[in-house]
This record gives sequence, C-alpha cells and structure tokens, in this order.
Amino acid sequence: MPKSKRNRPVTLSKTKKKGKEHKEAIVNSIRQAIDNYNSIYVFSFENMRNLKFKEFREQLKSTSRFFLGSNKVMQISLGRSIADEVRPGIHKVSKILRGNAGLYFTNLPKEEVERLFEQYEEYDFARTGSTATEKVELKEGPLDQFTHEMEPFLRKQGMPVRLNKGVVELVSDFVVCEEGEPLSPESSRILRLLGIKMATFRLHLICRWSPDDFELYKEGLDLSDVESS
Repeated sequence: MPKSKRNRPVTLSKTKKKGKEHKEAIVNSIRQAIDNYNSIYVFSFENMRNLKFKEFREQLKSTSRFFLGSNKVMQISLGRSIADEVRPGIHKVSKILRGNAGLYFTNLPKEEVERLFEQYEEYDFARTGSTATEKVELKEGPLDQFTHEMEPFLRKQGMPVRLNKGVVELVSDFVVCEEGEPLSPESSRILRLLGIKMATFRLHLICRWSPDDFELYKEGLDLSDVESS
C-alpha cells in the first residue's frame, strides 16, 4: 500500500522564520531611509486594503518609501528617547507610533504630501464586524438582479426567498443591515452581492518630522507632552 504524502516528515531547517535577522533588516532599512529622505511622516489608516495600499505605494515609489509592521521595531529604529534617538528630535516620531500606524519617508514637498493624503480614498465592500453606514432594506417582490441558481445561497443567508416561475423573489420585506450596527457575516455577503460598498480605505497624517521642524496634524495630540517625554 503506498504511503500517504501527508505522513512525510518536513525538515524544519528548510522553513524561514521572521526572527531577529528580519527585525534587524527592518531597523537597518529604516535608518537608511532616514539618510535618504528629507521628511518623515507618521500616518494612520482605516479599513486597510492591502492591494489598494500597494498601488498607492507603487505610485510614490520614485520619491518615497513606506514602512508598516511592528510599532516597537520601528520605534527602536528611530530611537525612543533623547538618549538613543538617531537624529535630534526624531524620538518624538516614536512617541506617536501607536495602534494602526506606519512610517512614510519622502522627498516630496510638504504641501504635495498633504494633498495626496487628503484626497486619497478607496471604496470597498465592508467586512464582517464593520459598522453599517446606512440602512439597507429590500422590498417584497422579485429580485431580478439574481439568477435562479442563487436562490439556495440567498436562503442560507437568512433571506426569505423562493422561486416563482424561475424568478427569485422575496416573500416579505427584508432588512439587510441597520445604520450604525455591526455587519454580520450574512449581511456582508449580501451587500457584496448587491454591489453596495460601505468601507472607505483612508490614510491620515498624524505628524511630520524634518531636521528643522516637527509638526502634529491630528487633533487631540499635545505637542508639549511629546516634547517633554
């Protein structure tokens, strides 16, 4: 009887782990970027979409570089205090690196960066757990946008549907989601089928550092607290 391929041993030495060497490479890359670019920005993001972010990054790769990952590793790269900062005042950037944030290095003028980030937004389908931005309700009657093959799937999503002479129809009004409420897995699937996009991928500037200046963009942050830390 032939041996199952599932039972074949795997040599762990052939696998790669993101350990100390990977972290050191990130630290070195960030410190090199400090030398190569005029300004550093901390940015936050909402409704991150990796493919969209990659496209935005490619658009700016000739003048800029982005870093996303462990905030702690990025903080170490810059220096977390006056005693270990790699450039005067750059530890202030580390203090701002919290939560969903990243580093943006660039040679673009400040005004151009602000314009790019302010204007950038991409719409996409909301994921499970996201907050509905509007109420979506379907009225009783035929659903011409769906083929008859979709009827079993729609029923599994909790929709009160039936086939009537090969046409999918709702037997009663159905609320897909309520504004301000988190989306269920079923609601997010139905919204996708309906082509309704409720998620907006945005990037927000939080602060800017250059050898001659440090500036906060985000409201609620106290510059004096950052400077005294």
